[in-house]
Amino acid sequence: MVKAYGKAIRTPLRRSDSDPADCDHPSDLGPEIAMRPKSCAYHIVMACFLGGQVLMRILRGGVNHQRTVEQMVAAGPMTLAPVLMTNLFAGMIFALQTARELDRFGAMHALGGAFAMAFCRELAPILTAAIMAGQVGTAYAAEIGCMKVTDQIDALKVLRTDPVDYLVVPRVVACCVMLPVLTVLGLSLGIVGGAGVASYFYEMPVGQFLDSVRSLMVLSDLMAVLVKSVLFGAIVALAGCTWGLTTTCSRSVGRAATSAVVTTWVGLFVVDFFLSLLLFGHSAVAPH
Repeated sequence: MVKAYGKAIRTPLRRSDSDPADCDHPSDLGPEIAMRPKSCAYHIVMACFLGGQVLMRILRGGVNHQRTVEQMVAAGPMTLAPVLMTNLFAGMIFALQTARELDRFGAMHALGGAFAMAFCRELAPILTAAIMAGQVGTAYAAEIGCMKVTDQIDALKVLRTDPVDYLVVPRVVACCVMLPVLTVLGLSLGIVGGAGVASYFYEMPVGQFLDSVRSLMVLSDLMAVLVKSVLFGAIVALAGCTWGLTTTCSRSVGRAATSAVVTTWVGLFVVDFFLSLLLFGHSAVAPH
């Protein structure tokens, strides 16, 4: 017993505890090459491939409904409170700043229309998606990353369970369903906040503010916002799952979570620009 205990004490540490090159499990590469993180372009390509796999499985009906409902319950209530608070105060701030400028030119009657054009079309969807990225996307990256480094994903393969079917598809579907719901709730509360600011600080009747919103925000605008939210939800889930699946060691789990948020935010603004051109480009002023 004493000898065995002594041998256990002298057992060398594992590579993951002492060697930073463990992050990529190299065999004949140098440590400086092994520690080099994968590029952002690599993760973008991987996310596109993963999105294609998810789309094919959804079209074939390969969605685990129980897992999807579990992810919807986890994603929706987890993000509801920060989404409502952020949209409420963002609507109040936007209405306050816009009303001050419009009041200088005697165009307070157009406050609701300006609010609808900017806040409802652009700011509310992007804010809601950004909050979901920070709240849910990081959780996806960390959770799947921990599963990857502890060989739980390999165990799923041994059990003849496809990790994409079991882990990725339910998360993507859950985000695509819950983000439009959260966007509508946040948008509604933001309008309430903007109307309250206009009424309290500028004595503008709430009915006049809402009529001005309705004059420029039609049903097609709301449908465009919902389309944006669905795509934003897919971006949030795919970015988090991609960074989690490409995690190589325990040290990179935290880096994967933070990188997933940054990648998601950049992707959201890039996609939002092209979607705005596509969905609202007909109302834009033609260049001279």
